[in-house]
Amino acid sequence: MALGLARRGVPVRIIDKKEGATEESRAMGVHARTLEFYRQFGFAEAVVERGMPAEEIRFRAGDLDGVGFSLRAMGAGLSPYPFMLTFPQDEHERFLLDRLTELGVDVQWGASLEDFVDRGDDVEAVINSGVSSERSVHAYVVGCDGAHSRVREVLALGFPGGSSDQMFYVADAFVTGAANDVLYLGLTGDGVALMMPVRSKGSYRIFGLVPPKLLAQQSIAWADVREHAESLLGFTVGQINWFSTYHVHHRVAEHFRVGRVFIAGDAGHIHSPAGGQGMNTGIGDAVNLSWKIAEVMRGRADSGLLDTYEQERLPFARFLVATTDQAFKVLVNDGRVAQAARVHMVPRIVSTMMKFALSRRLFFKTFSQTRISYRDCTFNQGKAGAVRGGDRLPWISTAEGDNFASLQSLSWQLHTYGQPASGVVEQADQLKLPVYRFPWGEAAEHAGLQRGASYLVRPDGYVALALGPADSADQLTRFVERRHLDVSQPE
Repeated sequence: MALGLARRGVPVRIIDKKEGATEESRAMGVHARTLEFYRQFGFAEAVVERGMPAEEIRFRAGDLDGVGFSLRAMGAGLSPYPFMLTFPQDEHERFLLDRLTELGVDVQWGASLEDFVDRGDDVEAVINSGVSSERSVHAYVVGCDGAHSRVREVLALGFPGGSSDQMFYVADAFVTGAANDVLYLGLTGDGVALMMPVRSKGSYRIFGLVPPKLLAQQSIAWADVREHAESLLGFTVGQINWFSTYHVHHRVAEHFRVGRVFIAGDAGHIHSPAGGQGMNTGIGDAVNLSWKIAEVMRGRADSGLLDTYEQERLPFARFLVATTDQAFKVLVNDGRVAQAARVHMVPRIVSTMMKFALSRRLFFKTFSQTRISYRDCTFNQGKAGAVRGGDRLPWISTAEGDNFASLQSLSWQLHTYGQPASGVVEQADQLKLPVYRFPWGEAAEHAGLQRGASYLVRPDGYVALALGPADSADQLTRFVERRHLDVSQPE
């Protein structure tokens, strides 16, 4: 959030009640859509260099020991980052903090939000530094303050949902004999465990379901679950660097915005860890909101643009929580049918499906979040080829380069593929809208773009308006004017 604002020249203040950056690895997976956002900020390659691409998922279930499927280049042709990256949250957070420091933004650690009042034209906040309280005035407040969000509490927003009765554990450990680029998933009738590479050779993150017989204990340590975990995964676990237990919750806030105050990330939605979607979804919230606040703050859009944050992100959060919760239940439920499905059906069905290109593409699009679309938000309009307003701009790459390079400008732009319709480029010139023209070819056709079409691309890389070759060119100007947008290149 702060990077998205600071990169656009918007002053920002960050407070965090913690005394410093996260020290546990916690969230691990960095998906393709997040890396695409990071490329816009100019540091995706640095993240990839620091992380570890996962090459394979391997099952250990019943008689299917060793069966799995490859993750290598699963998204080839769909994204410049056709893989899943593991990058521990503590290193990830420090990396982003360094990028903020480069922009002259520092985090005020040990400071907490006590209260705030939305006064219509601004927000007055009461901030406790740990020594004293102060009142400060801001244009907007964004609560990225987690599942126990103080911002959400002050707004009196409901957080409906539920919690799992089961208990789970997580550990960072050194493991002997495991491949350093493989995700191992152990499944039995009485348990499930996932192991994934973390930082260096031999270092892994282990997630698992605490055996029911241990739930009556007042506290649970690694020693209590070790034998069960090693049996599930088939490896000997050595030194443990971190261990914790937790319950899985699934909740979505009633709203993501009230006046000048917003919530994002875990403050707005929490769900099962299935698919590693949580952190990536929070980053998606921040990207979506930060460019909109920046456009309003710089006088390039009216405040109505901010309404689209909830319109676009809340439906996705609800969908995500529902789907990840169902997928998680298949893996961890303790009923006889669920146990049989977990051991005998899931590995076979998934491994078989992943042999087909269509299934692999769908799997990648879903888990990488490149499939996320805002078609249902009325802000976005039009259709050209398979692409509609609200869709992520499809990625194409040719010998001359790719169509995502220009997105690093973090600004509005018009993309044309092949010879554009008469008058479109002239309309763009009148709006001082940057135009990027791409030759028509097999890559564009395969991506679902339309020959002769023009696409108005938002600062976050989503299509705002799709114009087919037969559409009137003045639709571009009408779209911009009706939404009170300034789509010129910022100075």
